[in-house]
Amino acid sequence: MKRLRILVVSSDTYPPTRVDVSVLFGVELAARGHEIDWILQSEAACSRSYVTRWGSGQVWVGATDLGQSLASRLCKHALALANECRLFSRLWRGHYDAVEVKDKFLSGVFALIASRLFRVRFIYWLSYPFPEHYLLRSQDRGARYPLLSRLRGLTFKVLLYRVLLPAADHVFVQSEQMRSDVCAQGIPMSKMTAVPMGVSVDMSAPIDAARNRRLLPQGAPCVLYLGTLDKVRRLDFLIRAFAQVKASVPSSLLYIVGQGNHPEDEAHVRDEVARLDLQSSVVFVEHLPQSEALKYVGEADVCVSPFYPSPLLLSTSPTKLIEYMAMARAVVANDHPEQKRIIEESGAGLCVAYAEESFAAAIVSLLRDPEAAQRMGQKGRRYVLEHRAYGIIAAAVEKQLLSVVERRCRTT
Repeated sequence: MKRLRILVVSSDTYPPTRVDVSVLFGVELAARGHEIDWILQSEAACSRSYVTRWGSGQVWVGATDLGQSLASRLCKHALALANECRLFSRLWRGHYDAVEVKDKFLSGVFALIASRLFRVRFIYWLSYPFPEHYLLRSQDRGARYPLLSRLRGLTFKVLLYRVLLPAADHVFVQSEQMRSDVCAQGIPMSKMTAVPMGVSVDMSAPIDAARNRRLLPQGAPCVLYLGTLDKVRRLDFLIRAFAQVKASVPSSLLYIVGQGNHPEDEAHVRDEVARLDLQSSVVFVEHLPQSEALKYVGEADVCVSPFYPSPLLLSTSPTKLIEYMAMARAVVANDHPEQKRIIEESGAGLCVAYAEESFAAAIVSLLRDPEAAQRMGQKGRRYVLEHRAYGIIAAAVEKQLLSVVERRCRTT
């Protein structure tokens, strides 16, 4: 059996929480016998770097600075970069088949140079259009330091599309839409593989929590949103849509499970709740571990996935949609490219235009027809188990990785 040895430099922190790292790499690819080492920065306060075991390999965990001042933020980036420079010594000593860079730019250049020096494959994984994100935040005043955000966006855009992706032996992206967007920047389609978000099979077990609620109130029609509250998501849209739901179904409640990256993100949503006098009908639940958050999902009547139709978000692969479906919940989503395709293929819910009236009407129709909602939820769950379980996704990623580094794989 062929076995890969890969060094990954990622923007994820340690310990990784995103399922496309913790499950796809830490569980599924590790279980297939591949050795994967990591260079990550600590999520928790940490003044000194250290080495630990995780998944099927080791992690070189870098120190961090969690302060909010500009000096602290710059210090945090400097500490990350210093830790990521370990890749030179690791590639020199490690006998790796490839170095993979995920959503890193300056250190991505270092990894590219190191891959050429030590003759290993260079793979890039792009999960989000970060250059465009920073540029947008600098323009809409969403950034705390707009000038710094613009500088990062411009620099990262040049590095990504003019240096890193053209030089990569292969590129993994988040969705088919992102694959098309990156292709428009001059990167060949044949060089890219789309790897959408999935779920672990363990969390996809049948549940009947909606009928036996412990977290949500019995008898109340409950709508739920799970995910980030970042301003770029424009969740004030959801609050206005829910106001219309409330007018048709007065006893309905909206649960929002998650938080933003900055305090002002949640404040923006709460302000809209207050403006519409919905404080008694909208419940904010703090950010929870995935296992706890999914308990709320399982008890909801309808789950919602509104995606503001900006170029920045059109290429994403919505995790929440797949998690809702895995928990057999009926979904109301707007016509974001991947959401639309998944809803049409699965029959897991209703996909409507990004308009408050359309979104509200879809929610109301499902609240008033719980049997239809239940059927949609079951269809969604079957679809996820057949197409979006991480065991299935891992097999496709493994096949592509082996193809890219086949001349450097060790046969055991």
